[in-house]
Amino acid sequence: MDWLREHVFEPYPELLIFLTVAVGFQIGRIRYKTFAVGAVTGCLVAGLIIGSQVHVEITGPIKSVFFLMFLFALGYDVGPKFFRSLRRDAIPQLLLTLVVCIGGLATCWLLASLLGYGPGLAAGLLGGALTQSSVIGVAADTIVNLPGLSPAQAQDQAHLVAIAYAVTYPLGTVLPAVLLPTLLPRLLRRDLAADSAVLAADLDSAVPDPDPDAGQGYYQHVLRAYEVDVEGFAGRGIGEFEAEQRELDRRVYITRVRRAGQIIEHDTDTRLRLGDTVAISAVRGDLVAFDARTHIGMETDDTELLGYRTETLHIVLTGHRTDGVTIGTLRHEDFMTGVFIVSQLRSGAELPMGRANSLQRGDTLVLTGPRRLVDAAALELGKAVPTSFATDMVWIASGLFVGGCIGIPALHAAGAPLSLSTSTGALLMGLVFGHVRSKHPTYGNLPSAAQWLLGTLGLCMFVTIVGLNAGPSFAGGLAQAGWPLLLGGAVATTLPLVLGFLFGHFVLRVPLPTLLGALAGAQTTTAAIGALNERARSQIPGLGCTVPYALGNVLLTVWGAAIVLLVR
Repeated sequence: MDWLREHVFEPYPELLIFLTVAVGFQIGRIRYKTFAVGAVTGCLVAGLIIGSQVHVEITGPIKSVFFLMFLFALGYDVGPKFFRSLRRDAIPQLLLTLVVCIGGLATCWLLASLLGYGPGLAAGLLGGALTQSSVIGVAADTIVNLPGLSPAQAQDQAHLVAIAYAVTYPLGTVLPAVLLPTLLPRLLRRDLAADSAVLAADLDSAVPDPDPDAGQGYYQHVLRAYEVDVEGFAGRGIGEFEAEQRELDRRVYITRVRRAGQIIEHDTDTRLRLGDTVAISAVRGDLVAFDARTHIGMETDDTELLGYRTETLHIVLTGHRTDGVTIGTLRHEDFMTGVFIVSQLRSGAELPMGRANSLQRGDTLVLTGPRRLVDAAALELGKAVPTSFATDMVWIASGLFVGGCIGIPALHAAGAPLSLSTSTGALLMGLVFGHVRSKHPTYGNLPSAAQWLLGTLGLCMFVTIVGLNAGPSFAGGLAQAGWPLLLGGAVATTLPLVLGFLFGHFVLRVPLPTLLGALAGAQTTTAAIGALNERARSQIPGLGCTVPYALGNVLLTVWGAAIVLLVR
């Protein structure tokens, strides 16, 4: 170890960081039922253990760079949901989240006061008990700017944040996963699975499966080939046939024709002949109602005829011609021939599909069909936003810069700096930039893989460095905190959930499955969400967690600075 420290880790500390990240991610894979260590906690634990052995301090701006990346990505992800949660129909979820988050802050403040904790242990208690990893960075950033602390004292307090978090996080993860799915429903003598089944029937909708590898066996839009051997069908024009189907409110189109070995592209003036093979593109239910085998002929498999390029394209509505128009009206426009509407999004949220849906400028329609027909429809409707794996770094880097500038201390009161801190500024700008992107999706692209890299790896690299720097003082800090920290963490985890449960059930009258999901979201504990879905045997509890999870991430992150200021 001495040789490694002298010849590898001290001259090349970046190698120490990568080694610790690798070990941390491996620790994070440890699972037991619904409890998972997770990559963030794994990296922190690995940092504390390795740091206690090698005694190499990581200096420079690298820690702050990764943490700002994480906070901006977090805000960018939850920004659209955060601003939607401020609308009137989300007030119950907003109030419930405020009760849980404010209750958590008040509980940690009270416990810290009773136990005589300084800002470091208090912030670590809050971060671990409420499972909000970002508290580590925000609290440390705030501690550095506290007046009256020497650099050495500030560093010691910042190290205690990581130590207290590592001690309290396991119970902060396990207790909600036990309390929410089992103990709280038993208090009401209710069956979570039965209540979820009733609620699912009332909603008459399925909750999307979060598994990225999962799919549905049912395809709404189908492509078939038929040989024309019915004399009554021969001689008809393609335009005439499609107009007849449109009058019957059916979406059935002839996209291509094979005649004497030649492919004829879609043309409304083309007349069909016996022996032709036609490619039919249709909504499955409409094709069944049409009964193509009876009206056209036998189905065949023609790879070349059916193998044309298709496209699924996001279109942002930019023209006035679509304002107030319903989907049912739009689908009968000539330029929509052969083009199907897959979904409609507004401000980043997918709306339930229906013919009566009205369109607004700024909405996004997802169209699918033959590429040349989809491209033509896109020109009529607005601006196409092709799928891209390139990140708009001008937008992202500008947001990070503006957020950091907002957080720089500029004002003073009674000699103390008034500052949001660069970390809070990055979070706020992430919220704003993510919200703007959801309303104007033609710029600011941040693919999911890039967002994962900014978010997960950014936070993991940050806590790795925190752990490595705090490692040498870990044993002493743990001895200083002792068992009261562990017990205090258990109280700080459970009390806000119980308060939120009583408020949501008896005051707001929120249905049990969504109430429990909202509590898990407000306390940002993903293990509890998984345990709830498993216990409910459905994804219904997840309906309640989206808005509270977005709000909880923001509030609990800001609480990292608030708890430091309260106990200083």
